Amino acid sequence: MFLELLTFASLLLLPILFFLFKFSSHPNPKTSNLPKSYPIIGTFPSLYKNHHRRLQWFTDLLRSSPSNTFTLHHSFGRHWVVTANPTVVQHILKTNFPNYQKGEASRSTLADLLGDGIFNVDGDNWKFQRQVSSHEFNTKSLRKFVEQVVDTELSDRLIPILSASAANNSVLDFQDILQRFAFDNICRIAFGYDPDYLLPSLPEAKFAVAFDDAVQISSERFGLPHPVWKLKRALGIGSEKRLRAVVSEVREFANTIVREKKRDLSEANALESADLLSRFLSSGHSDEKFVTDIVISFTLAGRDTTSAALTWFFWLLSQNPRVEQEILKEINDTASSESAAGGGYDEVKEMVYTHAALCESMRLYPPVPVDSKQAANDDILPDGTKVKKGMKVTYHVYAMGRMEEIWGEDWAEYRPERWLERGEERGTHKKWKFVGRDTYSYPVFQAGPRICLGKEMAFLQMKRVVSGVLKRFKLVPREREGGDEPELLAYLTGKMKGGLPVTVLERA
Repeated sequence: MFLELLTFASLLLLPILFFLFKFSSHPNPKTSNLPKSYPIIGTFPSLYKNHHRRLQWFTDLLRSSPSNTFTLHHSFGRHWVVTANPTVVQHILKTNFPNYQKGEASRSTLADLLGDGIFNVDGDNWKFQRQVSSHEFNTKSLRKFVEQVVDTELSDRLIPILSASAANNSVLDFQDILQRFAFDNICRIAFGYDPDYLLPSLPEAKFAVAFDDAVQISSERFGLPHPVWKLKRALGIGSEKRLRAVVSEVREFANTIVREKKRDLSEANALESADLLSRFLSSGHSDEKFVTDIVISFTLAGRDTTSAALTWFFWLLSQNPRVEQEILKEINDTASSESAAGGGYDEVKEMVYTHAALCESMRLYPPVPVDSKQAANDDILPDGTKVKKGMKVTYHVYAMGRMEEIWGEDWAEYRPERWLERGEERGTHKKWKFVGRDTYSYPVFQAGPRICLGKEMAFLQMKRVVSGVLKRFKLVPREREGGDEPELLAYLTGKMKGGLPVTVLERA
């Protein structure tokens, strides 16, 4: 019956759609490169047509705009601002920060998974969580704990799996391996729980699979009109039926961990606060929903961003052997230097070229390709674009990494040296000095008051992985059909379509 009604409704709409296409509105001469806008449905036909390549399509539109900003007429009278202009990004992320919030549309889309966690709230709720989290992230004890977790996972799990693959001449999906590595890491850091996801058998851990499905389905909601996924949720059909089941699994698991942790801390009477959950509970934040929401948010951030960044990094290295050799030389120099004797943190601080190479790979393939805010009130952006209350404003991180105005004519080249300058003499060669870009030209970790709290933790983890893997192994990606470069899939984070199948070779 449902299919019959849908077919009947489609037949009724055909004459209306013909009229709309026949008498479409003409584009403004000043924005002639933008897609045509039609009455009622706006630019939906072009959005739908380019959905499979939307990152590159938006990049092309932004390049053709004089201010690197444009406004799309979406369906039903909605308007949508998209920008790759650093001045505009600074305006929305810092200068007029109170006006650009997550917004109700984004909150409701992610509420089932993230609840009222730090990445899904605004106002006083966000300020409170930010203050609590910022205190914990800035402690030396947490940094030390992160080092221990990463090094243990690296030496006990990741390296042995790569050694076995090299010995057996087998092919590994290195994206999957990195996701498992990151998931074990972040669960131990956030919950104090080890899901054993990166074992030689590569198990299908129930919590990890449920979490992955919950993230993917939640992100797919952004590509649907709100009434569509909300109707599916109300009827309990399709992807929304699956989402309800996996979110229930995730939250039930997280709640169980919280209750067990509270009991353990109460019985111990000595608060050994290592993981984030223990730290929040021992500092007096005992509300189960509060700590569950915030820890799920950190699990999402820590799991997908670092694994996505490393996946693209190792692929880029395979295409740029010169850069790989520079990193290997730095790893060897760092390992033999006296400064490395202080431990893991001191060692990664010396990995300046590697740091630049990671920044450069995230410029081209950012872990979070786009991010959006919603205007709380009317506003005018620095380039003159008018924003009405309730409009969505998106800063396009992927496009910004491909802007000649920001990175120069060689923006398409993978060149870590653009982040470096020669420093003082060290031994027989000059030491590199890292030169960062302002966060509004390079908002890979966001910017302004919401800048990523885990940025230093992420670099620590990534540089330890790069060092541990490269000094033992060479990863050779299998050639893709047609020799094309991998495709970036933009969910909440940017994954590599089809994974990263590699052959692992032991270094002499």
